[in-house]
Amino acid sequence: MKVCTDACILGAYADLGLGGRLLDIGTGTGLLALMAAQRNERARIDAVEMDDAAYGQAVENVTASPFAERVRVMHSRIQAFGADPYDRVLSNPPFYTNHLRSPDAALNRALHNADLPFEELIASVVRLLKKDGQWWVLLPPFEMERLSAEALRAGLRPFRHLLVRHHAQKPVFRQISGFSYEAPAQPETEHLAIYEMDGRTYTEPFRLLLASFYLIF
Repeated sequence: MKVCTDACILGAYADLGLGGRLLDIGTGTGLLALMAAQRNERARIDAVEMDDAAYGQAVENVTASPFAERVRVMHSRIQAFGADPYDRVLSNPPFYTNHLRSPDAALNRALHNADLPFEELIASVVRLLKKDGQWWVLLPPFEMERLSAEALRAGLRPFRHLLVRHHAQKPVFRQISGFSYEAPAQPETEHLAIYEMDGRTYTEPFRLLLASFYLIF
C-alpha cells in the first residue's frame, strides 16, 4: 500500500504522550507505528495487521528501522488480539461500505470496512484502551460522524478535531479526531490546508508539522 499524505498527518499530529504503551490498529506498511516510535522515544509500540502481505512489509520496514527494539508487529485480526490496555491507540480504518469493490483483495481490506466494521473497531478500542488513554482516528468527515455516534454509545467522546483540506477553498476531505472517556463537552477544532491556493506549494503549517518526516523540507 502507498504511504498517504493524510496518514502522515495523523502520525505527526496525534498526541502520543511520553513513554507508555501504544497500539497501531491495522498498521499496513508500519507507517504510523514508526512515526510514533520516532516521536515518542520511550514508548513501546504494538502494531497489528491482518493482511499477509502488509504484515510482511511492516515487519521488513520495522526491522530495517532504528526502532526495531521498541516496535512489535503482530499478524492478527484486532477482534482476536488480546493485550493489557494501552495509553494510546492509533487507527486509520477502512471506511467504504457500499462502494464498488476492487478485484484486488488486499486493496478491498484496506479500503472497505467489511472486515472491520466501526462497531467491531470501537469494541476493540474499548477493550484495549486505558480509562485515561486516548484514541486517535483518521476518516473522511461523513464516516467520522458515523464513528463518533457509535463511539459515544460506548462512552468515548471526541476532545479534538483536525479538519484537513487540500487548500483553503476546498472542502474538508479528511478529519483526525482524538477520543477519550474524559473529553469535555465541546471539543477543540483546528484546521490544516496542505497546499497554498496554487495547489502545488505546501503551506507553512503543513511544512512545520511534517518537517521531521518529509525529506523535502
